[in-house]
Amino acid sequence: MVELTKTGIDGLDEILNGGIVRNSTTLVSGNPGAGKTILGLQYIYNGVELYDEKGIFLSFEENADDLQEAAESIGLENWGQHVEDGTIKVYDKQELLRENDFSSSLELLLGDLDNESYEQLVLDSLTMFQLFFDNEREQRTYLLKFTDILSENNLTTLMTNEQGTVFPETEVGLENFLTDGNIFLLQTPTESGVNRYLWVAKMRKKNIDTDIFPMEIRQGGITVHKNASAFSMMSEEDSPL
Repeated sequence: MVELTKTGIDGLDEILNGGIVRNSTTLVSGNPGAGKTILGLQYIYNGVELYDEKGIFLSFEENADDLQEAAESIGLENWGQHVEDGTIKVYDKQELLRENDFSSSLELLLGDLDNESYEQLVLDSLTMFQLFFDNEREQRTYLLKFTDILSENNLTTLMTNEQGTVFPETEVGLENFLTDGNIFLLQTPTESGVNRYLWVAKMRKKNIDTDIFPMEIRQGGITVHKNASAFSMMSEEDSPL
């Protein structure tokens, strides 16, 4: 029987038929502002708060204070406390990019994995991670090595990936082949703002609902709506107009 890790994100675990496959790596792609970092913050935070699972957040884009501010701004009010007590371990861009060498950053991570038991990990983002390397061959080698290390250490991982278009690109990159699942966060502009959607395109070892579902980012984070009409009614109620 396939073991699952719940995300604790409203609506997402239902679409995933119970959660993400344990010890897998899932790619979360979207264009800027789609909610990738928020999803990662929620996943790590909910692991600690709801399921007693410790998590690691690797950020190549933000410093630790900015991450805490982002978490608290959406209602993850105990983020700082969990970082302080070690149930959430944050490696921010200042630490990860200090040596400008991925091997050094990997040694830092492996040291913590040897000394502590963590169940969940977020890498934000794969786009910045790839800047460590001079060519595609190096990217391929280290990404494969990194995903193997995560699996060997029983980590259920989300990796975010920047996408320049509103809808998923037709070209499939190396990262899609090396990950077990693919989640796309989509957004389309409207006259009053933006409509957001979530699409789980792939999840190895289990059946999933591959429809595209509306989602919102509100206080408390991301909510995915399986009923599109309920989403529309809720949006109208929340509208100030």
